Amino acid sequence: MAETSANTISVKALVDKASNQIIFIESDNDFIDVLFSFLTIPMGTIMRLAPNQSVPLEIGCIKNLYSSVTNMDVKHFRTEACRDMLLCPRNVAESQCRNLKPKIDNGEPTQYFLCSRNYRGECKLSYNKIGSCDCGGSITEEKNLLVSLDGGIFVKGLARLIIGDNLQVMPPLTLEGLSVFTELGVRNGNTTEELTFNVGSDEVLNLLICSLVSRTPLTETLLKNKPIRKLSNDNQGINIEPQIVVDATDPEGNLSIKLIVSKSKKMVCYAEVGEDFVNLLFSFLTIPLGFVVKQMRDCALKGCINQLFKSVQDLDDCYLKSDYHKEMLLSPKLVPGFCYENHLLGTEEATYYYALGMLSTDKTLIASRISAAKKTRRSYYGEESAQTSIKSVTVMDPKSHNNQDKSAEGQGFLGGQAMFTVMFTVTDNLIIRPISLMFGLSLLNELKVPLTDIEVKIVHVRREEALRLLVASFVCDSALTNAFIREPKQNKKPKQEQC
Repeated sequence: MAETSANTISVKALVDKASNQIIFIESDNDFIDVLFSFLTIPMGTIMRLAPNQSVPLEIGCIKNLYSSVTNMDVKHFRTEACRDMLLCPRNVAESQCRNLKPKIDNGEPTQYFLCSRNYRGECKLSYNKIGSCDCGGSITEEKNLLVSLDGGIFVKGLARLIIGDNLQVMPPLTLEGLSVFTELGVRNGNTTEELTFNVGSDEVLNLLICSLVSRTPLTETLLKNKPIRKLSNDNQGINIEPQIVVDATDPEGNLSIKLIVSKSKKMVCYAEVGEDFVNLLFSFLTIPLGFVVKQMRDCALKGCINQLFKSVQDLDDCYLKSDYHKEMLLSPKLVPGFCYENHLLGTEEATYYYALGMLSTDKTLIASRISAAKKTRRSYYGEESAQTSIKSVTVMDPKSHNNQDKSAEGQGFLGGQAMFTVMFTVTDNLIIRPISLMFGLSLLNELKVPLTDIEVKIVHVRREEALRLLVASFVCDSALTNAFIREPKQNKKPKQEQC
């Protein structure tokens, strides 16, 4: 795979001339790293980048959540930083992804500031140069995040793999390669040709978007001979049960919402909710794509991003750099400070570690650097003391870094200046506005639902319901109905949904 420019690579593909379809691409770690990085990207980042592309992004109703944050008065948020965290969410693999070629997100890099007294005990970190720390020190010491760049980002250097048109990644072995031919119905190698494509940032972002709505993203992006399909209403009522099964009787984090339901149409017209439920919905924008895919059962999506996720699961560990990198793709975590108390999705934050001037989310990387320094006599730390010198870092809540009320730390994104409980109207496709009777009536008129046909249902939202809603928001445009009202059509899957 030859380089063509600073942010472009050249890949070779085997194409079936009869169907004008890519059979597979054979690539080294550069292109594979780019594809695997899709799983680490927060949903809000995808929404932010997508409007710049020619390929329309039409998946579920995540786009409406993003627009709701954009259009909502900043006074509803605890701080302006809270809205920025939703519109430009951070990627826990940001430092790794900045070394991708090509890369698609050229946003401002995260800055890390440590307390000047970090050597005395507990380390404290802020994403802002905020001056004083609780301990009396000053949070002004800027650090760079240490990452391992030896031999690739996620995949080991010089590793060669093949990528099918559905983004299934496999070793370049004869048996695996023949299976790709068989799936496409190609029986004669004489009908194939080898083509070279230049892949830059635009192509990578189009690949990401196509992977969410198409089963053939390589063909549709690189050959550009087929229109990109939007995610249609075929996904209404499909199986959206989350992979994680939880105890439905568990009261932890329980919240309730009021659904305005059409009795005849058996659909949610809209919901009347408090800040806690809107915090949950807005938090979807901070969730990495890999976490969403992990919750989905097989065949719940028109696209093939699940094939990319499954490829990481099935790929022999000899191709990946470490268990840490594999976990970063299969169980992506949130950037520290992006979670909040009573978060129902069960997402975890990564942990920053610090020792001897090194800051990283990979504790083993710091330990290996200390060990290497010890062996080359650049450090006087013994092995045992070097290990114990690695400290976890406490991150100051970025949602309230300008708020002097320490009791507000760990709370959600909303909670503005109002002195009373603020309510919101949430439509079935997750458009969120401050509560308004006029808006509610206009929704009923738009849906042609008479007042005599509505009923009010109170539903309780726990972790299972929250995960179901997350998946529904990703795969269909009637998220509330599918998450709380409609029974899944488990026995009526379209043919293209079969795995």
